[in-house]
Amino acid sequence: MAAYSFMDVTASFVGPGVVFDVGSGSAHSDEGITVAMAGNKNTMTLGIDGEGMNSLLPGKSGTITINLLQTSPVNKKLSLAYNAQSESSATWGNNVIVIRNNASGDVITARGVAFNKLPDMKFTKEGGTLSWVFDCIKIDQVMGVY
Repeated sequence: MAAYSFMDVTASFVGPGVVFDVGSGSAHSDEGITVAMAGNKNTMTLGIDGEGMNSLLPGKSGTITINLLQTSPVNKKLSLAYNAQSESSATWGNNVIVIRNNASGDVITARGVAFNKLPDMKFTKEGGTLSWVFDCIKIDQVMGVY
């Protein structure tokens, strides 16, 4: 029987002037890292006579959400990168995120990565989480085997 552990997940954030780890050991919340494709890969069109056609769509865009504890030191690194990159269109959207599961061999590479916005901040009775959402122009995924 195969087993999964977030401890096997490594992730890196590389952009203009920054390189740092955002994988296991970065003080993630229970939600961890989410990769979501923006659209379908296929459009099915049916004719009036019941015949059909599949159309392969070229898009590979999507989002990556990195959920961190409010006390994670990675929040500062991401906020500094956000502030620096938002000063110029020359530095905006030039990040790369690579996520790997070393146990299964999963590899996800996102290019053309831009910050969606700063995460919502809450100052409450108990410490919370920060969700960093990134818009990605190209996401390539290769699933491994457990």
